[in-house]
Amino acid sequence: MRPTLFQVFDVAFPAYFVLLLSGFVFATALGALWARRIGKDPDVIVDLGLACLLMGVAGGRILHVLADGYFWDYVHLCTDPSQVDWHVEALECTSRYHGAWDAARAVCHPIEADCFAWAKFWAGGLTYYGGFLGASLMAVYLLRRDRFPFWKAADMAGFAVPIGLGFGRMGCLLAGCCFGRETDGPWAMVFPPHSPASEAAFKRGALPTVASWSHAVHPTQVYEAALSIGIAAFCLLYVHGRKRYDGQVFVAFLALYALGRAALEILRADDRGGLAGLSTSQLIGLGLVVVALAIHRARVGSAAKALAPAA
Repeated sequence: MRPTLFQVFDVAFPAYFVLLLSGFVFATALGALWARRIGKDPDVIVDLGLACLLMGVAGGRILHVLADGYFWDYVHLCTDPSQVDWHVEALECTSRYHGAWDAARAVCHPIEADCFAWAKFWAGGLTYYGGFLGASLMAVYLLRRDRFPFWKAADMAGFAVPIGLGFGRMGCLLAGCCFGRETDGPWAMVFPPHSPASEAAFKRGALPTVASWSHAVHPTQVYEAALSIGIAAFCLLYVHGRKRYDGQVFVAFLALYALGRAALEILRADDRGGLAGLSTSQLIGLGLVVVALAIHRARVGSAAKALAPAA
């Protein structure tokens, strides 16, 4: 775990955002090369990548605020900080978090109101599907504005997006977020004191202090990085050369990632919100599988009509 990847003078560069940005740059560069190869303007893809980065961060933050279980904490941070509970130790409450210790309940409360905490994405708290949906809306708008073939661009996204996602999940590993459930497998990982895994275990009473190393847990960040890169390779090296219609690569990515992510969510132990026993990501992912099947059916029909002889 290394939350700060490096520091230049007094400016710290968070590992998660450095890896996330690296993934976007790599995916955008790959998309620009693809556009040039098929005879399209690569500048459209570069502009698309930058716009999707901004909308992706905004969408990821908004879904985190609304669906990850912290909505009322953000509301109370603005209206009444005494209703926000931080499950840390008494000494850390005052020295590290600069909060007020509630001895009766053994919790820490923030002292100062902060009505903009919900917007501070750099402090952590982004969701992939929120970013995906936000970036997708921006992509639809820009591609139509620039009259770029939409489904061809979607196929590019089908192998570029999971590459960027793979980078991002390695950033999660360095930041310590998105950790898994406890396991005694030989591939298990432990995280250092004050890591999100240690804080979560302390909160549920499984550790005596947040200054303890976490229990051995599934490295779900590594699992998802491998899943993402594997999907990118499959979509680019297998599906792309055999597709029956434009958009098929995107459909394959959408369905494969949604199903893989839904399975990995079973091993996750961080707070992710949810409903009816399913996490937010599982609910959205299952919906996207339905969307992928609907797109596949519609695009197969369109391709068949295009190949049918005229009456």
